[in-house]
Parts: sequence; structure tokens; C-alpha cells
Amino acid sequence: MARISGFSGDDRTPVFVISVAAELAGMHAQTLRQYDRIGLVTPSRTRGGGRRYSAADVTRLREVQRLSQEEGVSLGAIQRIFELEHQVAALRARVGELRAELDRAHDELGQGRRFFAVGSEGDVVALRHGERPRGRSAGQALVVWDPARRRR
Repeated sequence: MARISGFSGDDRTPVFVISVAAELAGMHAQTLRQYDRIGLVTPSRTRGGGRRYSAADVTRLREVQRLSQEEGVSLGAIQRIFELEHQVAALRARVGELRAELDRAHDELGQGRRFFAVGSEGDVVALRHGERPRGRSAGQALVVWDPARRRR
């Protein structure tokens, strides 16, 4: 995808008026207004209601044009593609968060090994690596669970 000189394609600072954005995207200003009406590209607004487009908006306009003209994709389908791309990005971010959370939990619990003991009330208590159960009496047991060694 072509970049706008001096800007990255993900620059979200609204700087271009509609005529400049239309020229950068290779479209008519009326086309930009139509895309705004149907929600394909939603520029920022000034206090007076004027549209201001960012480099990211112009990049998106170019992608709409490419999909529409070169691939023959309808505007409704393009909108759905963008929605799905947004969902995928959100899901990838969530997976990253969950992986980081899982890594932290593994670190806290001793590199993936979890230790359990029976508490004084008969309940199961999770322990950290090297930790001993509190108030242990002679009848309590310590169980080590290693997921790599479990039977299938």
C-alpha cells in the first residue's frame, strides 16, 4: 500500500481537509462524503463540522478504492471486511494479553508446575514452588501435579 510522503500509514492525526484527502486518495470529494455517510471512512470533525482526514484515513480510502475497483468488492462487503479485520486485531490483542497473563502465572507457580496440599479444613490449597502448607498436621499429604507427566 502506498504511503503519504512524510506520514506513516497509521498516523491518526487529522490534518487534511476533504479536497486534499480526495486528491491524495485519487478520488472526488463527493466520493469521500459518500463513504463518510455509509461509515466506510469516518474522518474527524472540526468545531464547525468540517471533515479532517488523517494519513490513516487516506490509506483506508485507497484500500476501499482498490477493493472496489480492482477486486470488484461491493461497498457493503468492504465494510464487513473492515469490521472483521477490526475484530481479528482485537482478538489478537486479547490473545497477547492472555499469553502474558499465563506466563506470569507460570512464573508465580514455578515454571508450570503446580503444587497442591490439603488444608486444615480439608480443602485443597495451591502452593508456590518451594512453599510448605501452613499448620500441617501428620495426616496431610502434598501432591505435585505435573501436566507433562499426566496420563492420557
